[in-house]
Amino acid sequence: MAAPRVDRAWEVLGTVLDPEVPALSVRDLGIVRDVIDHGEELEVVLTPTYSGCPATEVIEQSVLGALQAEGLGPARATLRRAPAWTTDWITEDGKRKLREYGIAPPHATLPEGGVPIRIVRRDPPIACPHCGSSHTERTSAFGSTACKALYRCLACREPFEYFKPI
Repeated sequence: MAAPRVDRAWEVLGTVLDPEVPALSVRDLGIVRDVIDHGEELEVVLTPTYSGCPATEVIEQSVLGALQAEGLGPARATLRRAPAWTTDWITEDGKRKLREYGIAPPHATLPEGGVPIRIVRRDPPIACPHCGSSHTERTSAFGSTACKALYRCLACREPFEYFKPI
């Protein structure tokens, strides 16, 4: 009986949009770490994108409200800050949605089977989400939020945001 309720909760969480990047659900973003059925109550484990994220309370309220609206409550949110959120947790579907929204998705921070230590950091070229060209340049280290940078495509001349890898 618990599994269908948890499965349904995951489906509902796939509809709760992130307030800062409304192209993604909190599930796409990877901040929902677990859903646990405690019998009378569901627990949703959330990892904020960073410890001072101003949207954390709004996300918690949206998550709990969506579960309640679907008749899955009562529910509570638990914040788990360790391990720290990483852009590697954004789902492949989430990265596709970012591109469709006009934001270049982050590249992986961890090499396949590797460790995140780099002596010299060489980021891969940032592909334009509009035309796919890698002939781009950064115009500002910060975009509409601290987690994004501003870029311009030199091929199609369109500006775009890049979701920085963390």
